[in-house]
Amino acid sequence: MDIRHQSSYHKIMNNLPNTWHKETDVIVIGGGGTGLAATVSAAEAGASVILLEKMPELGGTTGIAIGSFTAACTSLQKAAGIKDDPTWHNEDMAKFAAHREPKNNADMRQFFAENAADTLAWLQRFHLEFYGPSPEPPNRVARMHNVVPNAKAYIAALHRHALEKGATVLHSHKVETLYQNPDGSIAGVRARHPNGHTDIRAHKGVILAAGDYSSGDIVKQKHLPANVAAIEGINPNATGDGHLLAETVGADLINMDLIYGPEIRFIAPPRKPFSQLLPTHPLLAKLMAKTTDFLPKAIMRRLIKRLLVTWQHPENALYEQGAILINSNGKRFTNETDNPELAIPQQPNKIAYILLDQHLANTFSQWPHFISTAPDIAYAYIQDYRRLRPDVYAQGNSLEELAKKINIPPQNLEQTITQIKKAAQGEPDTFKRQNFQTNFSNGPYYTLGPVKSWIVHTEGGLRLNRNLQVLDASGQPIPGLYGGGTNAMGGMVIFGHGLHIAWALTSGRIAGKNAAQRSI
Repeated sequence: MDIRHQSSYHKIMNNLPNTWHKETDVIVIGGGGTGLAATVSAAEAGASVILLEKMPELGGTTGIAIGSFTAACTSLQKAAGIKDDPTWHNEDMAKFAAHREPKNNADMRQFFAENAADTLAWLQRFHLEFYGPSPEPPNRVARMHNVVPNAKAYIAALHRHALEKGATVLHSHKVETLYQNPDGSIAGVRARHPNGHTDIRAHKGVILAAGDYSSGDIVKQKHLPANVAAIEGINPNATGDGHLLAETVGADLINMDLIYGPEIRFIAPPRKPFSQLLPTHPLLAKLMAKTTDFLPKAIMRRLIKRLLVTWQHPENALYEQGAILINSNGKRFTNETDNPELAIPQQPNKIAYILLDQHLANTFSQWPHFISTAPDIAYAYIQDYRRLRPDVYAQGNSLEELAKKINIPPQNLEQTITQIKKAAQGEPDTFKRQNFQTNFSNGPYYTLGPVKSWIVHTEGGLRLNRNLQVLDASGQPIPGLYGGGTNAMGGMVIFGHGLHIAWALTSGRIAGKNAAQRSI
């Protein structure tokens, strides 16, 4: 059976429960950054709120991110003497993925640019601390703000404030149904939990903040090419629940073919990086933020470099300079300069290794050749991976020694390099690669990996208006239904660092306030 038809989400109209188990003003679906921001904002506006999170813990994709928040006209910019304008920011966002601009909802992105700074100021009220702004070309001025110590600070602070404002937070509650009144407005939800199900009435509105569909097989198989749909998402819990729910009540989906990725990244470290272990108490965060102002830039770069070797992808320049990819059998499997991220998922265990010789190791030991980067902040070279990510770094004086260290057949690796030497001398390459900068004659030899292909996040989502109301196919609002975050991108194209968290928290803040103030 085609998996796209196996959705457990149901459309129920004119068949409301005889008895509601709970009633509230606003229901929020999803406990990541968007959902928590919506919960706090709605509660601040005087509404009673119930947040429903399908997982045992809050956080979503926001909780596993670095935490960058990119915005124009912020207090930190003004303190640094930086003049900025939301229109300039909107113009600069267009430069990150210019080939995708025809798909962009220009009005919605301008709205986002105009409201992000207010969201940053709102977050600072909850004792969240930021350092920056930092530059990120092609932004014309520095706009990237980083929360201290990392993105889990958003989750901790918003959760704490939501409880202080009287909101109810229910974990392990997966929403399976949106109920509609006879007039088409949203009446409430049914949530499945370990002890059965709960029907909850929403007097004012429901906010869809359930994240993207990077790991949602049902949604991906419907909207993406089969070879891309088979690739995993970085967040395994981002399964497109909000998109599927919205479809049952006639919501319009837009740009569902747009994704960030697939992208080659190293597997996660066996333990959380140090920054993820730091407590997020407001007093400690304040101390850390103040300290960063006085730390030498070299020390700050070292701290950021730890994040680089954990979360950022290896640059394509590695392959352009001659690096090759081998699978866990020690064999090449693709032209490394032609979309290798699509070939890796077809390999055993969906992993590969980046192979370098001494020439390439020397090349990627210093500027301008780096393995990964946070632009204009820090650059990571091979020695940084040896020091900070020994779990993905291996070195051998011979091919045989290297093969044993990563547990691949030595004879296969020897055969692979023999073929590379022939191709480097002009013989036709099995995978039709044209350019080999090295013939791998000189050891020591190195591997970086395992690497995998990932869908980082998806860009498609619910069509919205500036009130964060979800629209149907005719462009009309579905009464009582709001959206935000990667669940509801509104047709925007935003591909720079720090934009998705900024949108998640901005859309959540505005959707929560608007839902709470809806007249009924």
